Amino acid sequence: MTPVNRENTLNFSGSEDGMILVVDAGNTNITLGVFEGKKLRGTYRMTTKVSRTSDEYGIFITELLEKNGLEPKQIEDVIISSVVPNIMHSFTSGIKKYFHVQPIIVGAGIKTGINIAVANPKSMGADRIVDAVAAYELYGGPVIVIDFGTATTHDVITADGSLTASVISPGIRISANALWKDTAMLPEIEIKRPETILAKNTVASMQAGLFFGYVGQTEYIVKKLKAETAMENIKVVATGGLGKIISDETDVIDIYDSNLTLEGLRIIYEYNKR
Repeated sequence: MTPVNRENTLNFSGSEDGMILVVDAGNTNITLGVFEGKKLRGTYRMTTKVSRTSDEYGIFITELLEKNGLEPKQIEDVIISSVVPNIMHSFTSGIKKYFHVQPIIVGAGIKTGINIAVANPKSMGADRIVDAVAAYELYGGPVIVIDFGTATTHDVITADGSLTASVISPGIRISANALWKDTAMLPEIEIKRPETILAKNTVASMQAGLFFGYVGQTEYIVKKLKAETAMENIKVVATGGLGKIISDETDVIDIYDSNLTLEGLRIIYEYNKR
């Protein structure tokens, strides 16, 4: 089955009414989205691994919006999902100072619409909860949601909306970094699909091993999850930066949605809006 590539159409025209800013703070990047109702007006990205003050965060984000035709005063509320605790004080302080709102933080006590039915729900990363909410609300259950991030996560959501099982593996970039950092003679390479697995040089050999190895890992994990859950008609939804090249190669992924996490934040906001 050819995977459906769901890319949200960004619309920079429309009313000047209030909007919400959704923020996904991951280990590598901070991704921001602006929603006007259910319409995604724009997406933006900044690196996580830079130490910033609250003013730097606030000024950077407000200028980013202004450069793209959006006024910070149009932002009525902010919701944040973060797996990086050490940036949260400065980041939330910047939001409060420059947007004059108290941001909603995805965590304990937040309504999500799904049941986190694992041994220790508090250990579940906010980003995974957000992805699970979006996959279930947008595509229905049962569903396996795969996020190809710094780590690659596979979460199983049942037909009644319970997140019951998970698999976590090193992300493809982590694997790639280990390959060239822990070996003296292997170079740093671009992660991409090589023309063939029959590589003729070192760079192509590394690309073939990383890419096709990761495709094989994805296919096997999905196969095992389907077999052991024994759920009928279970869908597989993927997201994350490198998820697109993996989903293009394999037929085990039914839907690729680049904005799944942002959509999940919007949905959770709607559950909790004041």
